[in-house]
Amino acid sequence: MHWILLRGLTREQAHWGSFPARLQEAFPGHQFHAVDLPGTGVHFREDSPDTIAGIRQRVIRQVDHIPRPFSLLALSMGGMVALDWAQQATEGEIQNLVLINTSSGFSPPWQRMRPGAWPRILRLLARRELFDRERDILRLTSNRDVPLELAKRWYSTQRQRPVSARNALNQLAAAARFRPAEKRPLPEALLLASRGDRIVHWRCSAALEQRWQWILKLHPDAGHDLPLDDPEWVIRRMHQWLSR
Repeated sequence: MHWILLRGLTREQAHWGSFPARLQEAFPGHQFHAVDLPGTGVHFREDSPDTIAGIRQRVIRQVDHIPRPFSLLALSMGGMVALDWAQQATEGEIQNLVLINTSSGFSPPWQRMRPGAWPRILRLLARRELFDRERDILRLTSNRDVPLELAKRWYSTQRQRPVSARNALNQLAAAARFRPAEKRPLPEALLLASRGDRIVHWRCSAALEQRWQWILKLHPDAGHDLPLDDPEWVIRRMHQWLSR
């Protein structure tokens, strides 16, 4: 089984850290492919579309060489891309769907982006001192003590493959406007959310659970970057769900 991993706003595959390797160890019969959104990672010189559909189309072109069907595991804005992909996919193209701390137009704006997060995110995107910005992004997205070495790695990543202000704003616009189609893309999907998420309210995942009768599992205290804060919890929930 081939899994496509998608990160969120202005983040790239390096920000998964050791999580893909942990997934590979936990699911040895599967293959995991971390894919960068346009405007980030190896595609940082490209312009990012300002719609989720446009981002999704570019991501699909990147994975043409990988055999179908796919399973999708996606965090935050990456979850919007994955949900849009699953709704537009041909029959049998998407096998499994795992969405982590994502949101959609089915939820009110103050849940999709908590009121206290908006000014902090805009200030972060405007900061020119790169190390301080990356350290503060970690402090906002994680509820754990952030090791200095991790902040240094994120700083190094952004030095090598910087996300432009224009691409960050395009991604923000795409996320803010996203509303899924009404149809349920798959009979079953796994929703993972953090009660301690200070950016996206967990009720955004609950809205998808209620609308499409999917499975929702809530972490009691992790932050927005759930795979960073508690990767083993994510893996255990995936094991339980895949063996259903």
